[in-house]
Amino acid sequence: MRRKLVIGNWKMNGSRAANTALLSGIVAGLNDFGADCAVCVPAPYLAQAQAGLTGTVVAWGAQDVSVHASGAYTGEVSAAMLQDFGATYVLCGHSERRAYHQESSELVAQKAVAALAAGLTPVVCFGETLAQREAGQTEEVICAQLQAVLDVIADEDVSKLVLAYEPVWAIGTGKTATPQIAQDAHLFLRTCVAKKHAVAAAGVQILYGGSMKPENAKELMAQPDIDGGLIGGAALKAVDFLGIIQAV
Repeated sequence: MRRKLVIGNWKMNGSRAANTALLSGIVAGLNDFGADCAVCVPAPYLAQAQAGLTGTVVAWGAQDVSVHASGAYTGEVSAAMLQDFGATYVLCGHSERRAYHQESSELVAQKAVAALAAGLTPVVCFGETLAQREAGQTEEVICAQLQAVLDVIADEDVSKLVLAYEPVWAIGTGKTATPQIAQDAHLFLRTCVAKKHAVAAAGVQILYGGSMKPENAKELMAQPDIDGGLIGGAALKAVDFLGIIQAV
């Protein structure tokens, strides 16, 4: 049975003081809720996350990774650097990276490859815009985004991925996909993975990312193919983040 996973994506938020309060609040409030949890923090705060979370049950990770191992790539952060700070997870292809930095599905796939090569777990994000949903293109869009990754990774690496379905129209808008809409997308993604590796498809975790809150988390995560959440705004308050984890 797939274990639930809840990852907080802090986006470009935080300060040393605020992070200390948030991390200590999460650690203090955790019980054995039956879920794994992690936070993906801005790169400058990786050392702080490592210091505050080492020895706890909370893992940490980054929000992006370079396709390059090292070299003259000013501003880039390599997978080895993330690993140096004890990172476990790294987000690849978040909708904001795709939209604001014009990251193609092929580039996202190469970032997943770089993460896997360093022993990190790539959390690969997929999702459609409101216009694409209204045009009936949801499955076409998310399958193409996923296929770019499946085309370049080895069969044995499929099980090392975490996938995240994040309908772009539901991120930071207050809108949330209904549990059935989210379940349908998750099942479709799992079916696409099964075409490459049926056994891995049954075990791969697929998270929902789109305005998940304590109020709707239980119903969303009760769906058979929703294995947790990629949490944005609610991850910035310990009580809300813990509420989502408890909803498992």
